[in-house]
Amino acid sequence: MTVIDIVSHSLAQTQRLGAKLAALLGPGDVLLLRGPLGAGKTSFTQGIAQGLDVMAVVNSPTFILARQYPGRLPLYHMDYYRLDRPAEPAELGFEEYFYGNGVTVVEWPERAAGLPAEHLGVVFKMVNETKRGIRFEPHGERYEHLVAEFRRTTFGM
Repeated sequence: MTVIDIVSHSLAQTQRLGAKLAALLGPGDVLLLRGPLGAGKTSFTQGIAQGLDVMAVVNSPTFILARQYPGRLPLYHMDYYRLDRPAEPAELGFEEYFYGNGVTVVEWPERAAGLPAEHLGVVFKMVNETKRGIRFEPHGERYEHLVAEFRRTTFGM
């Protein structure tokens, strides 16, 4: 597995990384974002939204579980932090988003069952007040290629 570890030095840099990644995303791509509260998951998603030409303000959908935003590709933003049961997203029909024509970003995926085995895992950790560690972990051939292309376009490697 090709893993990339990056240190983001600011909120703006975290958003720029999301926007750079968004330029490479396609219909049906799934990103599962893990990390503690305040680690940058929603900021990264805001950058993805910018890169997908979403014009709306993107906030965490914590209390409603999911939001849809139109853009170059639709953005489906889910936050499973407040789930009562792991089966709840499937019962609500959320799996349809994973195989749709947009990009699905899920915060707190560890709280749900039945998520796609093939996805891009993005793990956030707090280094200090402003710095965040961001790890890109591809799961599946599509995401191996995605991470390799992201590395090449972002770092010239």
